[in-house]
Amino acid sequence: MKNRGTLFIAIIVSLGGFLFGFDAAVISGVNSFITAEFDLTSLQLGWVVSSVTISSALAMLFVGKISDVVGRKKVLIFVALLYSISAIFSALAPSYSILVIARLIGGLAFGSALVLVPVYIAELVPAEKRGGMVSINQLAIVTGFSVAYFSNYFLLSLSDSTAELITNLGINTHTWRWMLGLEAFPALIYFFLLFLIPNSPRWLLLKGKKEEAQQILNNVNGPEEGKSVMSDILKSIKSGSAEANSSFFALLSPRYRMIIYVALIVGVAQMAVGINAVFFYATNIFELTGMGRDAAFVQSVWVGLINVAFTILAIVLIDRVGRRPLLLAGLAGIAISLLVVSYGFNEAVYELNEDKLANLTLDMDKNLLNPLVGVTYESDVAFNDALVSAIGRKEAALYKGDILKAAVELNPYLLLVGILGFVACFAFSLGPVMWVLLSEIFPNAIRGIAVSTIGFVNSLTSYFVVQFFPWQLETFGNVSTFMIFAISALIALGLLYKLLPETKGKSLEELELELVK
Repeated sequence: MKNRGTLFIAIIVSLGGFLFGFDAAVISGVNSFITAEFDLTSLQLGWVVSSVTISSALAMLFVGKISDVVGRKKVLIFVALLYSISAIFSALAPSYSILVIARLIGGLAFGSALVLVPVYIAELVPAEKRGGMVSINQLAIVTGFSVAYFSNYFLLSLSDSTAELITNLGINTHTWRWMLGLEAFPALIYFFLLFLIPNSPRWLLLKGKKEEAQQILNNVNGPEEGKSVMSDILKSIKSGSAEANSSFFALLSPRYRMIIYVALIVGVAQMAVGINAVFFYATNIFELTGMGRDAAFVQSVWVGLINVAFTILAIVLIDRVGRRPLLLAGLAGIAISLLVVSYGFNEAVYELNEDKLANLTLDMDKNLLNPLVGVTYESDVAFNDALVSAIGRKEAALYKGDILKAAVELNPYLLLVGILGFVACFAFSLGPVMWVLLSEIFPNAIRGIAVSTIGFVNSLTSYFVVQFFPWQLETFGNVSTFMIFAISALIALGLLYKLLPETKGKSLEELELELVK
């Protein structure tokens, strides 16, 4: 019964991860629409997409300390409200600026959730179940990705309908607004469910609420084991009280140097390999392979499904195989997959002939494309520059996918294998393992502020990747962009091979004795 209760609590809390995944992925189906609607440059589009990561970084920097003061549960309830507000204002945004502000609010929510959900679960469950339970949050995140990709595809399909209900709801005229607004429904459900969970027992002990903490630990671990866990936590809190009072500066202590190094490497690597570029721009990337807009939305759904399947694999393996083997194997697979993608784009040739132009069905004057006819372009950068010069940025955003489908000659299956392989390798390694590691390797006294700090670095890295991804593609091209991500994965693999410890099956207090010198 206690195991069922623990699982129920972990699932409720992890809905914060689901909302993060939905929020992160839903924008991929919106990018082309808002680029045309607000006539955005590549850097402006990057800011709309990445704005959530910059406010997420700020939230991560402070949320750990705030949750140490008021409690994990109260902060998570506030997070659910922020998710709802962000979704509603994003859907109603009348301008580029308002849309950015709404997404900044959403970033505060999922930055906080990314830090607090794994910390809360790690502080609640027994050591032998911690890896799998914390990984439920990653499963929720990737499920959110998958649901967002599917809902985008579903709404895009509905937008072609002339049914009276679809017209009255404005789905065919305001498709992207519906894509963004749907998030409000699960956000409100999350808000009400959070009132059903207990406070973190370790946080309660830090506040001197021993009896309440003991009751929760007994419910989770059983009475006998609960008393043993309580004793270990109290010893840890007592030995670490000085660091707890010194806040951020405790992280600079030489005794934490090694775990800070490991956490920083993993935190930077998770985003530097470019995973959020794929998640946030999935539809745009698949359009680059020449599949066309509709097929790109379908392939985005496959990204979500692969993500879910391999995250489940990670949950099954993480407490059996261990964190280190999964992380190292995943990084090797990520590097290989990205090199495949880079090679696939390197083989592409772009040429639009008269027959292909005649077969194009576009809601624009196709004669504008005549300057491209009969010209062979060896790089995507040259072709894109010529396309924008011929028809303008707004029309290029709307019709680029279909034009590329007619013009590009490459192996789309090779690229599909590379991209899906990248997602799969990430899903069973860096995705879930990073947050499990961060919830384990830091001692009780500094866990809140330490996870927040590493989360800030992680989110800041994500910001730079997501903000400049459209600009990178426009300036350096597909080949160089994915090659940079591959090199990042290889560097991380080399560093972690030397430094990464194994944390499988050890209590938080045992890890503190082992890792803190």
